[in-house]
Amino acid sequence: MSQLIEQLQWRYATKKMNPAKAVPQEKVDRILEAVRLTATSSGLQPYEVILVTNKEVREKIKAIAWNQAQVTDGSHLLVFAAWDNYTAERINAMFDLTNSERGSTNEGFEAYRQKLLSLYPPRPAEENYAHAARQAYIGVGTALIAAAAEKVDSTPMEGFDPAALDEILGLKARGLRSVVIMPLGYRADEGDWLVNQKKVRRSRKDFVTEVR
Repeated sequence: MSQLIEQLQWRYATKKMNPAKAVPQEKVDRILEAVRLTATSSGLQPYEVILVTNKEVREKIKAIAWNQAQVTDGSHLLVFAAWDNYTAERINAMFDLTNSERGSTNEGFEAYRQKLLSLYPPRPAEENYAHAARQAYIGVGTALIAAAAEKVDSTPMEGFDPAALDEILGLKARGLRSVVIMPLGYRADEGDWLVNQKKVRRSRKDFVTEVR
């Protein structure tokens, strides 16, 4: 655990990445696997991760992301895209997958399926998207930690035009909406004003409340 704390002390939201230094694919694969394995509400995994390495596509994304250089200077770009709605088809697909992988059905599990089917699809699509987007943020946090463990720099970004990004990646046709983007790469040797700044967080006393 102490090693994890050291890794989190090391990481920061990198402002300038070295475009000549690419993240090895095996590291990217481990970061993505960590996200795939992370927690989601009811195990539905209501979001996807789009991995963008194409330079031309990333140039288009940079243009609608406040021209933040990390989008193209990093070697990989992760796009976290949430389901635009919860549908019976999507819910059933995940429950069916679970039953298939486990090789059995469970009465309680099937009752829970019916509960979700009665609750989620009738709700407004925007409410369901907001819920799915919150699940995507769990994946974002996991990706940040996994990247730090791999000594890979990352920068989570909300500073982009979601509708424009959805159009660039054709997400609407897939029932997805972009939530967060995250470049992966390596910090530049110079030119990043934040790299040597002290990490500042509220004290434990001001951040953690214990109820005993």
